Amino acid sequence: MSDADLVRQVLAGRIEAYEELVRRWAGRITALCHAKLGCAATADDVAQETLLRGYRALASLSKPENFGAWLSTIARNNCINWLRAKVRTQVHFSALTPDQNPENLLADPAYLDGPELDREDEVRKLKAEVAALPEEYQEVIRLYYHENLTYRDLAQLLGVSAATINARLTKARGLLRERLSKCPR
Repeated sequence: MSDADLVRQVLAGRIEAYEELVRRWAGRITALCHAKLGCAATADDVAQETLLRGYRALASLSKPENFGAWLSTIARNNCINWLRAKVRTQVHFSALTPDQNPENLLADPAYLDGPELDREDEVRKLKAEVAALPEEYQEVIRLYYHENLTYRDLAQLLGVSAATINARLTKARGLLRERLSKCPR
């Protein structure tokens, strides 16, 4: 039985036919989401949302023989929406400055798009990850963002070269990005 036949059956009231469409397409939709998002757990969630949206919007499909392409488009759009939402809730390193506490972040236009609790949670996560860094990285991050010291001032204060400060800040930021961007489990 073709996808088009199954779509017609679902539209005629035989809801069980959608189960077969899900069996046929779930793996491909999940793979597409994983390719776009790079995170298996998130891809599973977005794929499931895609299949649900596909079911709810099935009556809007004008050519049942294009079910796969239509569902793939829904998946791509869901991935784009998820990525946009993620960008809005990301916390910038500027959140480490003393005057950037969760209350002050609310006045920052860069943070106005996301829910308040998400921002506060992200700031807490960022600060916790900074605290988990090796001491030499914590030190340069805190001094650079809290004291607004230049690389030269930091180098002089810590008795190392400006290049070492640059390397430590680069490494610390990289570690923070890596830790904060890991897939939710």
